[in-house]
Amino acid sequence: MSEPSLFDEGTRAAAASLAPLAVRMRPRSLDEVAGQRHLLGEGSPLRRLVEGGPARGSSSLLLWGPPGTGKTTLATLVASASGSRFRELSAVTAGVKDVRAVIEDAKQALAMTGAATVLFVDEVHRFSKTQQDALLPAVENRWVTLVAATTENPSFSVVSPLLSRSLLLTLEPLTDDDVSALVDRALADERGLDGAVTLTDEAREHLLRMAGGDARRALTALEAGAGVAREGVVDLATLEQAVDTAAVRYDRAGDQHYDVVSAFIKSVRGSDVDASLHYLARMLAAGEDPRFVARRLMILASEDVGMADPTSLTTAVAAAQVLELVGLPEARLALAQATIHLALAPKSNAVIAAIGAADADVRAGLSGAVPPHLRDAHYPGAQRLGHGSRYRYAHDFPGHVAEQQYAPDELVGRDYYQPSDRGLEAHLVERTARLRALLRGEPPPPREQGAVPGGQ
Repeated sequence: MSEPSLFDEGTRAAAASLAPLAVRMRPRSLDEVAGQRHLLGEGSPLRRLVEGGPARGSSSLLLWGPPGTGKTTLATLVASASGSRFRELSAVTAGVKDVRAVIEDAKQALAMTGAATVLFVDEVHRFSKTQQDALLPAVENRWVTLVAATTENPSFSVVSPLLSRSLLLTLEPLTDDDVSALVDRALADERGLDGAVTLTDEAREHLLRMAGGDARRALTALEAGAGVAREGVVDLATLEQAVDTAAVRYDRAGDQHYDVVSAFIKSVRGSDVDASLHYLARMLAAGEDPRFVARRLMILASEDVGMADPTSLTTAVAAAQVLELVGLPEARLALAQATIHLALAPKSNAVIAAIGAADADVRAGLSGAVPPHLRDAHYPGAQRLGHGSRYRYAHDFPGHVAEQQYAPDELVGRDYYQPSDRGLEAHLVERTARLRALLRGEPPPPREQGAVPGGQ
Protein backbone atom coordinates (compact mmCIF):
# COMPACT_ATOMS: atom_id res chain seq x y z
CA MET A 1 0.00 0.00 0.00
CA SER A 2 1.51 3.31 -1.08
CA GLU A 3 1.10 6.57 0.76
CA PRO A 4 -1.16 9.24 -0.80
CA SER A 5 0.65 11.89 -2.77
CA LEU A 6 0.34 15.56 -1.82
CA PHE A 7 1.10 16.67 -5.39
CA ASP A 8 -0.16 15.76 -8.83
CA GLU A 9 2.38 14.78 -11.48
CA GLY A 10 2.49 18.26 -13.04
CA THR A 11 3.23 19.92 -9.70
CA ARG A 12 5.84 17.29 -8.94
CA ALA A 13 7.59 17.87 -12.28
CA ALA A 14 7.56 21.64 -11.77
CA ALA A 15 9.05 21.25 -8.29
CA ALA A 16 11.76 18.99 -9.66
CA SER A 17 12.70 21.53 -12.33
CA LEU A 18 13.14 24.19 -9.64
CA ALA A 19 15.40 22.01 -7.51
CA PRO A 20 19.13 22.84 -7.39
CA LEU A 21 21.29 21.21 -10.04
CA ALA A 22 23.01 19.04 -7.41
CA VAL A 23 19.61 17.65 -6.38
CA ARG A 24 18.39 17.12 -9.96
CA MET A 25 21.58 15.25 -10.82
CA ARG A 26 21.48 12.96 -7.82
CA PRO A 27 22.31 9.43 -9.09
CA ARG A 28 19.35 7.16 -9.77
CA SER A 29 21.35 3.95 -9.38
CA LEU A 30 24.59 2.72 -7.90
CA ASP A 31 26.12 2.69 -11.38
CA GLU A 32 25.72 6.49 -11.55
CA VAL A 33 27.47 7.07 -8.21
CA ALA A 34 30.83 8.79 -8.67
CA GLY A 35 33.87 7.27 -7.01
CA GLN A 36 33.56 4.89 -4.04
CA ARG A 37 34.56 1.90 -6.16
CA HIS A 38 35.72 0.17 -2.98
CA LEU A 39 32.11 0.16 -1.73
CA LEU A 40 30.23 -0.57 -4.95
CA GLY A 41 31.81 -3.77 -6.24
CA GLU A 42 29.75 -6.86 -7.01
CA GLY A 43 28.76 -8.60 -3.80
CA SER A 44 29.75 -5.68 -1.59
CA PRO A 45 27.61 -5.10 1.53
CA LEU A 46 26.30 -1.82 0.13
CA ARG A 47 25.30 -3.31 -3.21
CA ARG A 48 23.59 -6.23 -1.48
CA LEU A 49 21.72 -3.79 0.75
CA VAL A 50 20.49 -1.78 -2.23
CA GLU A 51 19.76 -4.68 -4.55
CA GLY A 52 18.90 -7.45 -2.14
CA GLY A 53 15.33 -6.74 -1.10
CA PRO A 54 13.38 -5.08 1.71
CA ALA A 55 15.33 -2.69 3.88
CA ARG A 56 13.85 -3.97 7.10
CA GLY A 57 15.89 -7.15 6.73
CA SER A 58 19.09 -5.20 6.23
CA SER A 59 21.77 -3.74 8.40
CA SER A 60 21.76 -0.14 9.46
CA LEU A 61 24.55 1.96 7.98
CA LEU A 62 26.98 4.58 9.15
CA LEU A 63 28.42 6.54 6.24
CA TRP A 64 31.60 8.40 7.12
CA GLY A 65 33.24 10.72 4.65
CA PRO A 66 33.94 14.31 3.58
CA PRO A 67 31.12 16.59 2.37
CA GLY A 68 29.85 16.05 -1.16
CA THR A 69 31.00 12.45 -1.54
CA GLY A 70 27.56 10.84 -1.85
CA LYS A 71 26.29 10.07 1.65
CA THR A 72 22.77 11.43 1.06
CA THR A 73 22.69 9.84 -2.38
CA LEU A 74 23.46 6.40 -0.99
CA ALA A 75 20.78 6.81 1.66
CA THR A 76 18.09 7.62 -0.92
CA LEU A 77 19.23 4.72 -3.11
CA VAL A 78 18.88 2.33 -0.18
CA ALA A 79 15.31 3.53 0.32
CA SER A 80 14.20 3.70 -3.31
CA ALA A 81 15.75 0.41 -4.42
CA SER A 82 14.11 -1.47 -1.56
CA GLY A 83 10.71 0.23 -2.00
CA SER A 84 10.86 1.54 1.54
CA ARG A 85 9.48 4.74 2.97
CA PHE A 86 12.16 7.41 3.31
CA ARG A 87 12.33 9.75 6.27
CA GLU A 88 15.06 12.30 6.83
CA LEU A 89 16.24 14.14 9.95
CA SER A 90 18.99 16.70 10.29
CA ALA A 91 20.89 16.44 13.55
CA VAL A 92 21.38 20.21 13.38
CA THR A 93 17.66 20.95 13.87
CA ALA A 94 16.02 17.76 15.18
CA GLY A 95 15.57 16.94 18.86
CA VAL A 96 14.73 13.79 20.82
CA LYS A 97 11.02 14.50 20.30
CA ASP A 98 11.50 14.50 16.51
CA VAL A 99 13.45 11.25 16.64
CA ARG A 100 10.78 9.50 18.70
CA ALA A 101 8.00 10.80 16.45
CA VAL A 102 9.64 9.36 13.33
CA ILE A 103 10.26 6.04 15.08
CA GLU A 104 6.65 5.81 16.26
CA ASP A 105 5.43 6.56 12.74
CA ALA A 106 7.73 3.82 11.37
CA LYS A 107 6.44 1.30 13.92
CA GLN A 108 2.83 2.03 12.98
CA ALA A 109 3.54 1.77 9.26
CA LEU A 110 5.33 -1.55 9.78
CA ALA A 111 2.50 -2.96 11.91
CA MET A 112 -0.41 -1.74 9.75
CA THR A 113 0.90 -2.06 6.18
CA GLY A 114 4.20 -3.92 6.45
CA ALA A 115 5.98 -0.93 4.95
CA ALA A 116 9.60 -0.64 6.01
CA THR A 117 11.17 2.76 6.72
CA VAL A 118 14.65 4.02 5.97
CA LEU A 119 15.58 6.82 8.38
CA PHE A 120 18.37 9.04 7.15
CA VAL A 121 20.07 11.14 9.85
CA ASP A 122 22.43 13.71 8.40
CA GLU A 123 25.36 14.93 10.54
CA VAL A 124 24.59 12.34 13.23
CA HIS A 125 27.73 13.44 15.11
CA ARG A 126 25.80 16.56 16.12
CA PHE A 127 23.26 14.46 18.03
CA SER A 128 23.84 14.36 21.77
CA LYS A 129 24.35 11.02 23.52
CA THR A 130 20.70 11.12 24.62
CA GLN A 131 19.50 11.68 21.07
CA GLN A 132 21.69 8.87 19.75
CA ASP A 133 20.49 6.55 22.52
CA ALA A 134 16.89 7.26 21.44
CA LEU A 135 17.69 5.57 18.11
CA LEU A 136 18.91 2.33 19.67
CA PRO A 137 15.56 0.51 20.20
CA ALA A 138 14.48 1.27 16.64
CA VAL A 139 17.77 0.00 15.22
CA GLU A 140 17.90 -3.07 17.45
CA ASN A 141 14.29 -4.08 16.70
CA ARG A 142 14.61 -3.05 13.04
CA TRP A 143 11.64 -0.75 13.17
CA VAL A 144 13.76 1.40 10.87
CA THR A 145 16.82 0.89 8.75
CA LEU A 146 19.05 3.68 9.96
CA VAL A 147 21.37 5.33 7.48
CA ALA A 148 23.42 7.93 9.37
CA ALA A 149 25.95 10.25 7.77
CA THR A 150 28.87 11.93 9.47
CA THR A 151 31.95 13.89 8.46
CA GLU A 152 33.64 13.02 11.77
CA ASN A 153 35.29 9.83 12.97
CA PRO A 154 32.41 7.68 14.31
CA SER A 155 34.74 6.09 16.86
CA PHE A 156 34.70 9.42 18.70
CA SER A 157 31.38 10.96 17.65
CA VAL A 158 28.90 8.04 17.70
CA VAL A 159 27.95 6.13 20.87
CA SER A 160 29.38 2.62 21.03
CA PRO A 161 26.03 0.71 21.12
CA LEU A 162 24.86 2.44 17.94
CA LEU A 163 28.24 1.96 16.27
CA SER A 164 28.28 -1.76 17.07
CA ARG A 165 24.79 -2.26 15.60
CA SER A 166 25.63 -0.60 12.29
CA LEU A 167 27.74 -1.36 9.26
CA LEU A 168 30.40 1.34 8.98
CA LEU A 169 31.27 2.41 5.43
CA THR A 170 34.04 4.92 4.80
CA LEU A 171 33.62 7.15 1.75
CA GLU A 172 36.74 8.48 0.07
CA PRO A 173 37.12 12.03 -1.28
CA LEU A 174 36.20 12.23 -4.95
CA THR A 175 39.07 12.59 -7.39
CA ASP A 176 39.18 15.37 -9.96
CA ASP A 177 38.31 12.76 -12.59
CA ASP A 178 35.22 11.74 -10.60
CA VAL A 179 34.04 15.33 -10.28
CA SER A 180 34.82 16.08 -13.92
CA ALA A 181 32.65 13.14 -15.00
CA LEU A 182 29.78 14.49 -12.89
CA VAL A 183 30.20 17.92 -14.46
CA ASP A 184 30.06 16.39 -17.95
CA ARG A 185 26.90 14.52 -17.06
CA ALA A 186 25.27 17.65 -15.64
CA LEU A 187 26.14 19.62 -18.79
CA ALA A 188 24.56 17.04 -21.11
CA ASP A 189 21.77 15.33 -19.14
CA GLU A 190 18.19 16.49 -19.61
CA ARG A 191 17.83 16.59 -15.84
CA GLY A 192 20.69 19.05 -15.74
CA LEU A 193 21.66 21.75 -18.22
CA ASP A 194 20.67 19.64 -21.23
CA GLY A 195 23.42 20.97 -23.49
CA ALA A 196 22.42 24.60 -23.01
CA VAL A 197 25.96 25.69 -22.05
CA THR A 198 29.54 24.60 -22.60
CA LEU A 199 32.47 24.85 -20.20
CA THR A 200 35.92 26.01 -21.28
CA ASP A 201 38.98 24.01 -20.24
CA GLU A 202 40.29 26.86 -18.07
CA ALA A 203 36.94 27.22 -16.32
CA ARG A 204 36.80 23.46 -15.77
CA GLU A 205 40.22 23.46 -14.10
CA HIS A 206 39.15 26.28 -11.81
CA LEU A 207 35.86 24.52 -11.03
CA LEU A 208 37.71 21.35 -10.02
CA ARG A 209 40.09 23.36 -7.83
CA MET A 210 37.18 25.04 -6.06
CA ALA A 211 35.32 21.76 -5.62
CA GLY A 212 38.15 20.06 -3.77
CA GLY A 213 36.52 16.65 -4.22
CA ASP A 214 33.05 17.90 -3.23
CA ALA A 215 30.50 17.03 -5.94
CA ARG A 216 27.80 19.29 -4.48
CA ARG A 217 30.14 22.27 -4.47
CA ALA A 218 31.13 21.63 -8.08
CA LEU A 219 27.55 21.39 -9.35
CA THR A 220 26.48 24.44 -7.36
CA ALA A 221 29.30 26.50 -8.89
CA LEU A 222 28.50 25.16 -12.37
CA GLU A 223 24.85 26.13 -11.98
CA ALA A 224 25.86 29.62 -10.84
CA GLY A 225 28.14 29.99 -13.84
CA ALA A 226 25.46 28.75 -16.25
CA GLY A 227 23.04 31.31 -14.84
CA VAL A 228 25.19 34.24 -15.97
CA ALA A 229 26.81 32.70 -19.06
CA ARG A 230 26.77 34.74 -22.24
CA GLU A 231 26.15 32.98 -25.54
CA GLY A 232 26.02 29.65 -23.79
CA VAL A 233 29.69 29.56 -22.75
CA VAL A 234 30.96 29.38 -19.18
CA ASP A 235 34.53 30.67 -19.28
CA LEU A 236 36.89 31.46 -16.40
CA ALA A 237 35.78 35.09 -16.08
CA THR A 238 32.12 34.04 -16.03
CA LEU A 239 32.75 31.40 -13.40
CA GLU A 240 34.75 33.80 -11.22
CA GLN A 241 31.99 36.40 -11.51
CA ALA A 242 29.35 33.84 -10.58
CA VAL A 243 31.05 32.39 -7.52
CA ASP A 244 33.13 35.41 -6.52
CA THR A 245 36.31 33.36 -6.19
CA ALA A 246 39.51 34.31 -7.97
CA ALA A 247 41.37 31.54 -9.78
CA VAL A 248 44.38 30.39 -7.82
CA ARG A 249 47.31 29.29 -9.99
CA TYR A 250 48.01 26.03 -8.26
CA ASP A 251 48.07 22.49 -9.62
CA ARG A 252 47.58 19.94 -6.85
CA ALA A 253 49.13 17.20 -8.96
CA GLY A 254 51.95 19.18 -10.58
CA ASP A 255 55.09 21.15 -9.87
CA GLN A 256 53.27 24.11 -8.32
CA HIS A 257 51.83 21.81 -5.67
CA TYR A 258 55.32 20.89 -4.51
CA ASP A 259 56.62 24.42 -4.93
CA VAL A 260 53.89 25.99 -2.82
CA VAL A 261 54.10 23.33 -0.11
CA SER A 262 57.88 23.72 -0.02
CA ALA A 263 57.57 27.50 0.21
CA PHE A 264 55.05 27.13 3.04
CA ILE A 265 57.32 24.89 5.11
CA LYS A 266 60.41 26.99 4.48
CA SER A 267 58.58 30.21 5.31
CA VAL A 268 57.45 28.83 8.68
CA ARG A 269 60.94 27.48 9.35
CA GLY A 270 62.38 30.85 8.38
CA SER A 271 60.02 32.70 10.79
CA ASP A 272 58.29 34.76 8.07
CA VAL A 273 54.78 34.72 9.46
CA ASP A 274 53.27 36.77 6.63
CA ALA A 275 54.63 34.60 3.82
CA SER A 276 53.56 31.52 5.80
CA LEU A 277 49.97 32.76 5.98
CA HIS A 278 50.01 33.63 2.27
CA TYR A 279 50.99 30.10 1.28
CA LEU A 280 48.50 28.60 3.74
CA ALA A 281 45.67 30.67 2.25
CA ARG A 282 46.85 29.79 -1.25
CA MET A 283 46.77 26.06 -0.55
CA LEU A 284 43.34 26.14 1.06
CA ALA A 285 41.86 28.32 -1.68
CA ALA A 286 43.18 25.90 -4.29
CA GLY A 287 41.47 22.95 -2.63
CA GLU A 288 44.53 21.35 -1.05
CA ASP A 289 43.57 18.60 1.38
CA PRO A 290 43.61 20.43 4.75
CA ARG A 291 44.60 17.22 6.51
CA PHE A 292 47.83 17.28 4.49
CA VAL A 293 48.50 20.82 5.75
CA ALA A 294 47.76 19.76 9.34
CA ARG A 295 50.16 16.82 9.04
CA ARG A 296 52.92 19.07 7.74
CA LEU A 297 52.45 21.45 10.67
CA MET A 298 52.69 18.61 13.19
CA ILE A 299 55.90 17.34 11.61
CA LEU A 300 57.36 20.83 11.45
CA ALA A 301 56.56 21.45 15.13
CA SER A 302 59.03 18.73 16.15
CA GLU A 303 61.49 19.03 13.29
CA ASP A 304 62.06 22.80 13.31
CA VAL A 305 60.85 24.03 16.73
CA GLY A 306 61.07 21.05 19.05
CA MET A 307 62.02 21.74 22.66
CA ALA A 308 62.66 25.43 21.95
CA ASP A 309 58.87 25.76 22.32
CA PRO A 310 57.25 22.42 23.27
CA THR A 311 53.78 23.99 23.06
CA SER A 312 54.18 24.24 19.27
CA LEU A 313 53.47 20.53 18.88
CA THR A 314 50.46 20.81 21.18
CA THR A 315 49.11 23.66 19.06
CA ALA A 316 49.68 21.77 15.80
CA VAL A 317 47.98 18.63 17.12
CA ALA A 318 45.08 20.70 18.44
CA ALA A 319 44.65 22.30 14.99
CA ALA A 320 44.50 18.84 13.41
CA GLN A 321 41.86 17.77 15.94
CA VAL A 322 39.80 20.90 15.26
CA LEU A 323 39.95 20.05 11.56
CA GLU A 324 38.61 16.54 12.23
CA LEU A 325 35.89 17.69 14.63
CA VAL A 326 34.74 20.91 12.95
CA GLY A 327 35.94 20.80 9.35
CA LEU A 328 36.33 23.64 6.90
CA PRO A 329 35.78 26.52 6.62
CA GLU A 330 35.93 27.11 10.38
CA ALA A 331 39.01 24.94 10.91
CA ARG A 332 41.10 27.26 8.75
CA LEU A 333 41.28 29.51 11.82
CA ALA A 334 42.95 26.75 13.82
CA LEU A 335 45.34 26.01 10.95
CA ALA A 336 46.17 29.72 10.74
CA GLN A 337 46.73 29.90 14.50
CA ALA A 338 49.10 26.93 14.37
CA THR A 339 50.94 28.46 11.40
CA ILE A 340 51.38 31.77 13.23
CA HIS A 341 52.52 29.99 16.41
CA LEU A 342 55.13 27.90 14.58
CA ALA A 343 56.37 30.79 12.44
CA LEU A 344 56.93 33.04 15.47
CA ALA A 345 58.34 30.31 17.73
CA PRO A 346 62.08 30.08 18.43
CA LYS A 347 63.62 27.44 16.17
CA SER A 348 65.69 24.38 17.01
CA ASN A 349 66.42 21.21 15.05
CA ALA A 350 67.91 19.46 18.10
CA VAL A 351 65.08 16.90 18.23
CA ILE A 352 65.53 15.62 14.68
CA ALA A 353 69.33 15.71 15.08
CA ALA A 354 69.08 13.65 18.29
CA ILE A 355 66.83 10.92 16.92
CA GLY A 356 68.86 10.89 13.71
CA ALA A 357 72.10 10.27 15.60
CA ALA A 358 70.51 7.55 17.74
CA ASP A 359 69.01 5.89 14.69
CA ALA A 360 72.36 5.95 12.90
CA ASP A 361 74.03 4.10 15.77
CA VAL A 362 71.24 1.50 15.90
CA ARG A 363 71.49 0.90 12.15
CA ALA A 364 75.27 0.61 12.49
CA GLY A 365 74.80 -2.28 14.92
CA LEU A 366 75.50 -0.35 18.15
CA SER A 367 72.73 -1.88 20.20
CA GLY A 368 74.21 -3.94 22.98
CA ALA A 369 72.53 -5.87 25.77
CA VAL A 370 70.20 -4.17 28.22
CA PRO A 371 72.04 -3.81 31.57
CA PRO A 372 70.91 -6.59 33.97
CA HIS A 373 69.59 -4.20 36.62
CA LEU A 374 67.15 -2.68 34.07
CA ARG A 375 65.74 -5.99 32.83
CA ASP A 376 62.21 -7.18 33.64
CA ALA A 377 62.16 -8.90 37.03
CA HIS A 378 58.47 -9.81 37.23
CA TYR A 379 58.45 -13.30 35.72
CA PRO A 380 59.40 -16.52 37.56
CA GLY A 381 63.12 -17.17 37.54
CA ALA A 382 64.08 -13.57 36.69
CA GLN A 383 65.71 -12.92 40.05
CA ARG A 384 67.74 -16.12 39.76
CA LEU A 385 69.15 -14.65 36.54
CA GLY A 386 70.02 -11.42 38.33
CA HIS A 387 67.44 -9.37 36.47
CA GLY A 388 66.48 -6.24 38.33
CA SER A 389 69.01 -6.72 41.11
CA ARG A 390 70.84 -3.57 42.21
CA TYR A 391 68.32 -1.40 40.37
CA ARG A 392 68.15 1.99 42.04
CA TYR A 393 64.65 3.49 42.21
CA ALA A 394 65.04 7.12 41.14
CA HIS A 395 62.41 8.50 43.53
CA ASP A 396 64.39 7.26 46.54
CA PHE A 397 67.26 9.64 45.81
CA PRO A 398 67.74 13.41 46.13
CA GLY A 399 66.39 15.23 43.13
CA HIS A 400 64.77 11.95 42.00
CA VAL A 401 67.95 11.06 40.10
CA ALA A 402 70.07 7.98 40.92
CA GLU A 403 73.58 7.38 39.71
CA GLN A 404 73.47 4.24 37.59
CA GLN A 405 74.00 3.04 34.03
CA TYR A 406 71.03 3.08 31.70
CA ALA A 407 72.57 2.70 28.25
CA PRO A 408 74.10 -0.55 26.97
CA ASP A 409 77.86 -0.83 27.60
CA GLU A 410 78.65 -0.01 23.97
CA LEU A 411 76.78 3.31 24.13
CA VAL A 412 77.87 4.72 27.47
CA GLY A 413 78.95 8.32 27.01
CA ARG A 414 77.25 8.88 23.66
CA ASP A 415 75.28 12.15 23.87
CA TYR A 416 72.55 12.35 21.24
CA TYR A 417 70.49 15.28 22.41
CA GLN A 418 72.30 18.61 22.16
CA PRO A 419 69.93 21.40 23.27
CA SER A 420 70.24 24.72 21.51
CA ASP A 421 70.29 28.15 23.14
CA ARG A 422 66.96 29.08 21.57
CA GLY A 423 63.74 29.73 23.46
CA LEU A 424 62.79 27.39 26.29
CA GLU A 425 65.44 24.90 25.16
CA ALA A 426 68.09 27.26 26.55
CA HIS A 427 66.89 26.25 30.02
CA LEU A 428 67.76 22.65 29.18
CA VAL A 429 71.42 23.22 28.29
CA GLU A 430 72.66 23.30 31.87
CA ARG A 431 70.02 20.84 33.12
CA THR A 432 70.96 18.23 30.52
CA ALA A 433 74.67 18.56 31.38
CA ARG A 434 74.04 18.27 35.14
CA LEU A 435 71.79 15.22 34.73
CA ARG A 436 74.37 13.44 32.61
CA ALA A 437 77.04 14.16 35.23
CA LEU A 438 74.83 12.87 38.08
CA LEU A 439 73.93 9.67 36.22
CA ARG A 440 77.56 8.97 35.37
CA GLY A 441 79.01 9.88 38.79
CA GLU A 442 81.00 12.77 37.34
CA PRO A 443 81.54 16.22 38.92
CA PRO A 444 78.66 18.53 37.98
CA PRO A 445 79.52 21.37 35.60
CA PRO A 446 79.80 24.82 37.19
CA ARG A 447 76.63 26.90 37.11
CA GLU A 448 76.78 29.88 34.81
CA GLN A 449 76.42 33.06 36.83
CA GLY A 450 73.94 35.62 35.57
CA ALA A 451 73.16 33.69 32.42
CA VAL A 452 69.95 34.67 30.71
CA PRO A 453 68.25 31.93 28.71
CA GLY A 454 68.49 32.61 24.98
CA GLY A 455 65.61 33.05 22.62
CA GLN A 456 64.15 35.14 19.94
